[in-house]
Amino acid sequence: MQISSITKYIDQPYVILNLQKKMPAFLVSSALAYGTYDTFKQPRGAKTKQAIKNTAIFTSIIASLLYGGRKLKIGGKSVIETPKVIETVLKQNRAIIGYLKNNTGIDATSKTILKKLKSSAISPKEIEHLQKNLPKGETRERLFKTIFSESNPLTSKEIFAEIGRLSALGFLPVAAGITGGIAADKITKTSSKNGTANKIKEGAYQFLANIFLCNIGAGAALFGIEALNRNGIIKNLTPAKKLIAILSGITATGIVGGSFIANYLCQKFINPIFDKHTPREKKLYSERKPETLDIAMHSDDIATAGVLSGFKWIEPALPLMYMLSGYRAGIGYRNNAQEPSRKNITLKDVQDTISSQKTC
Repeated sequence: MQISSITKYIDQPYVILNLQKKMPAFLVSSALAYGTYDTFKQPRGAKTKQAIKNTAIFTSIIASLLYGGRKLKIGGKSVIETPKVIETVLKQNRAIIGYLKNNTGIDATSKTILKKLKSSAISPKEIEHLQKNLPKGETRERLFKTIFSESNPLTSKEIFAEIGRLSALGFLPVAAGITGGIAADKITKTSSKNGTANKIKEGAYQFLANIFLCNIGAGAALFGIEALNRNGIIKNLTPAKKLIAILSGITATGIVGGSFIANYLCQKFINPIFDKHTPREKKLYSERKPETLDIAMHSDDIATAGVLSGFKWIEPALPLMYMLSGYRAGIGYRNNAQEPSRKNITLKDVQDTISSQKTC
């Protein structure tokens, strides 16, 4: 099967609409599945508290994505946009009716597929049949550009507005995760300054390293390659070339530099808020080190790159990709939380150790 058939399939308005309609169910079922697994792996006495925490965190995140994303507007546009499926379908249907009326000699299977496309999505195999059997020429190309809408590239002015919208979409679940996590700690009476600090620090890490800085890198790379195109240095700027440039920008600012910048900002600005009156030996700072899962979480950056390149079909899936960042913020994940850290050893710990050695 040709790759072009698959890309045309996922770009169909009915596919986008169905994905958007199913996203609430995807979010709830994913949260329920992981929340159940995480609860039952806890020791017997901790299951109830963990169930409460997972429920509070995931409920906050899902509510922020499904409700907040549509109510919050950036530059007059909702953070989560509803694809204009009706307008696209009407335009598509007019093109199909005109093509069937003005072109004879079309095989019966192609006619059936085109008529089906007026009311539902067609499969990659059916798309491949149309590509192989419809007579080649300008008329067919015009039809394909209408029924399989090409990418809608952003202008230079729209790039950073789109970055702001995507960053806001990523910020919502992170902020909601922190809020839900703090509330859960209070409900279960497990709240502590260290736990709250870790949630805010992990939220900052997730937003900066996995979302915002990646978006900035993507936007800067796209802005730069469009400038090169306007000056004639790069010619024939296709969506594929834009995608390569955007992924390069994401790698530079997010995957490579994001962790360093996020840790630096946490150490210099966030931790002092909690450590204002804390003795030096009891400072809360702990560095967040990138892990394999953190790199895997950058799959949402590939989706972001697709959106900025002009491919809108991936956007309905972004909430599901951002939910993990929100959850990690909600539990205050720190990869060295279970490891002894020299920075977290208190003076009393040192004194106790010396006393025990003298006793021995």
